[in-house]
Amino acid sequence: MASGAAEARPVIGHEEVLALLKDLPAQTLLFTGPEGVGRRRVARWLAEEGGGEYLELSPEEKARPEIRLERVEELLDWLSTTPRGRFKLGAVDGAHLLTEAAANALLKLLEEPPSYARLVLIAPSREVVLPTLASRALEVAFRPVPQEALLSLTQDPLLLAYAQGAPGRLIRALEEGGRVHGLYALAQKVRTPEAFERYQALKALFKEAGAESVYFLRLALGPHPAFARALEAMEGYVNQDLLLAWLALKLNP
Repeated sequence: MASGAAEARPVIGHEEVLALLKDLPAQTLLFTGPEGVGRRRVARWLAEEGGGEYLELSPEEKARPEIRLERVEELLDWLSTTPRGRFKLGAVDGAHLLTEAAANALLKLLEEPPSYARLVLIAPSREVVLPTLASRALEVAFRPVPQEALLSLTQDPLLLAYAQGAPGRLIRALEEGGRVHGLYALAQKVRTPEAFERYQALKALFKEAGAESVYFLRLALGPHPAFARALEAMEGYVNQDLLLAWLALKLNP
């Protein structure tokens, strides 16, 4: 869990959302939008702006991420005590990853929340959240930030393209040094006309970039219908060697 002192990093973009949230009375909000766009930062800002306390809950495992009951119980225990500030705001980053037991425990809070408690659910879209949770939350949709708003961070065209309007992605890329440029160079090697060499290049890329490999292939090669199928296969935990062999054949120039 993340809590405590405010981050120095400002909110980038989302002026309309910030203006809306200042006067929004809803106790439970659902922040939807792409990863890195700023949903978590705005949730923290909401607590900072109103003089409240903040606690963030997120999945710990990367391979098969989920939020279990014991994690939610920690959040509920925190919300059950009177705040030192004006209110308490709990953020659940990955509301779509709650186990059934965890979601049911959270639902009890949503049905009868303490007057000082506010809750922000964070997910890619409303559709992937359990309907009984989503129906009790007011959705606030986050859209990609205009590229002009990111120019204060960098003017590197590759990094700006990689960010896809998500300040968090761009900040992470800047912190990682030359990683994005290195992975982009790996993705460009897939242009080779030889299928086996394409397979080897894909294998090297996926070893380094994992699930992000498809994004780098799009940057290096442009759009291709095979990329959407590859993402679906990765989400379904298809054997990676079979996936890469199939992709090497489909990307025949």
